[in-house]
Amino acid sequence: MLVTLIPLFDENMQVKAYSLFSQKKNFLLEPEYLGTASNYNAVNIEGFEIIDSVGLYTLSPDTEIFVPITNISIFGDINSQCNAPHERIVLLIDNSIKPTQDYIDRIKKLKEDGYKMAIRKLNVPDFEPYKEILKLMDYVILNHQKIVISKAKIYFSAQYPNVNLVAGNLQSQEIFEELKAEGGYQYYEGEFYRIPITQGDNEVSPLKINYIQLLNIVNADNFDLTEAADIIGRDTALVISLLDIVNKLSVNSEITSIRHAAAMLGQKELKKWITTAITKQLCADKPSEVTRVSLLRAKFAENLSGVFGMAGLSQELFLMGLFSVIDLILGLPMDEALTKLSISKNIKSALVNKSGPYYKVLDFIERYEDADWQEVSRIMLLEKIALDDVSQAYVGSLEWFRDLFR
Repeated sequence: MLVTLIPLFDENMQVKAYSLFSQKKNFLLEPEYLGTASNYNAVNIEGFEIIDSVGLYTLSPDTEIFVPITNISIFGDINSQCNAPHERIVLLIDNSIKPTQDYIDRIKKLKEDGYKMAIRKLNVPDFEPYKEILKLMDYVILNHQKIVISKAKIYFSAQYPNVNLVAGNLQSQEIFEELKAEGGYQYYEGEFYRIPITQGDNEVSPLKINYIQLLNIVNADNFDLTEAADIIGRDTALVISLLDIVNKLSVNSEITSIRHAAAMLGQKELKKWITTAITKQLCADKPSEVTRVSLLRAKFAENLSGVFGMAGLSQELFLMGLFSVIDLILGLPMDEALTKLSISKNIKSALVNKSGPYYKVLDFIERYEDADWQEVSRIMLLEKIALDDVSQAYVGSLEWFRDLFR
């Protein structure tokens, strides 16, 4: 099963929920399933399996998970499948569920069971026929690319004042800012938060320069532990984090200095810790989703190295994923941001020129993030990649991310 998480932001760019989208089959290998409910295995809702696997806190620390259901799975035994608190789950329907009495009655029952409801893929002509269903919705997701959502907002504000509106499929930061200024939307969804930087002020804070210097040191062959330890000592947050890690690994040893702590951790583990710890520090002034994207891409790329025939390059692919949003982190165009880092030509080629041997992994990850299942399936077919291998690679990255912040 393929699964990905689509973040929903508030006007302050804080992630308030995730939509969880999945696909059970590779439709290019089994086209008979395309457009049917078979990819959801009839009444089973795969989203609940992922929630159980990686934990609700990993997916959405404070608020809700939007879980799509179909015109068949809506009649399944949802309560027996859902182990999460019902108030944290938003069951997401679309226009495959028709405004007939059987569906209306079922939605009412799910609301009585404590679930919230949301609907997407409605076009303007659907608004009136769906009025009995819309009365039961907690959220309506309006697709910015399909309808004029500013006009739809006026309609919903008048007819359904208790429904929360989600501005969906936003493709630029400018559109987000424009809709935010208008007001009236609970959440915002789309790729706008990770659009590449094309212009920057060329100023990077001294603290970030310090972090980048440390990244460059540990990514050199046989780096000097002493030099790395001395730079760590300049930052209190890194020192505390390092000592916490080392104390967990060496209960009976007394740490006498930062250099001692670095030596006890060892070159390999220190490099792994620094790479992830510094990413969190670099992203501290950015939306939390940038941190998540950077780290998940890194681990997902590493986990995919074997299935793409690059198992020996797993650490290179990890760095490629990690630095794939370095332009957002530093506020510089990608080519300028990468001049601050010591990276290989293959990583730079993938991130700047969208070419080279590593780019096919990055392209696959980006398609996967967008739930572009048709393109993901095409790549899997060409590369002879098994669906289960991709699923394990992604879920493994979620579990790694969960443990990183535990």
